[in-house]
Amino acid sequence: MKKHIPNFITLLNLSSGLLAIIAIFKGYYDEAFIFVCLGIFFDFWDGFFARKLNVSGELGLQLDSLADMVTSGVVPGLMMFRLIETIQMNQTAYNVTEETFYMGIVPYFGFLITIASAYRLAKFNIDKRQIDSFIGLPTPANALFIMSIPMIQFYGAYEWIFDLLNNPYVLMFITFLSAYFLNANIPLFSLKLKSFSWNEAKLQYLFMGFAVLMFLFLDFIAIPIIVLSYILLSVIINSKSKPAIG
Repeated sequence: MKKHIPNFITLLNLSSGLLAIIAIFKGYYDEAFIFVCLGIFFDFWDGFFARKLNVSGELGLQLDSLADMVTSGVVPGLMMFRLIETIQMNQTAYNVTEETFYMGIVPYFGFLITIASAYRLAKFNIDKRQIDSFIGLPTPANALFIMSIPMIQFYGAYEWIFDLLNNPYVLMFITFLSAYFLNANIPLFSLKLKSFSWNEAKLQYLFMGFAVLMFLFLDFIAIPIIVLSYILLSVIINSKSKPAIG
């Protein structure tokens, strides 16, 4: 039975993604955020238990990617689509013109996140360089980044941030930035634990501590700061070690 434990956890990740999709369609963005966080939690542990139980295999690898495609690929793309669509609908509700018709196409660009996520996951499965680290932003981190936007809008304390994130052009910029970072040739350290040893996971523990403190002090606005800090820290670390990236 133990060989099925990691796959069961992976399926919980997939289930969380499906529930997040339903929540988005119903307009419950806070619930969608919670379900994505839950899915990422399961994604964090399925590989850990697969290694500890020594039951890693090709099935688990493919199942993990398929689950991530839903929770960390489809969901953030759909969220960006709905965010831009809502802004467009509010702006054009009483002023329907030919220009607003073409502007109605803009929300569909949000699915560039989903397309870029699929490409990133496919590359990960065949890239032998990404066994112990990542090249490009992992899809779960990107999903958290995107899913934090409505949380910052609705629960943020700063009106100027709300106005900024309520601009379709800003959301389009975030979309393109997200698609770029997902597939950028940037080496990033892995946040997944191979063991609980301090010596082996010191960097991961320190960064997790930093993330918790940021969230306690800055609430949801901490999430994009944490993701950008993760990228910046990885760049600094790798610039010192200068790994060979082909």
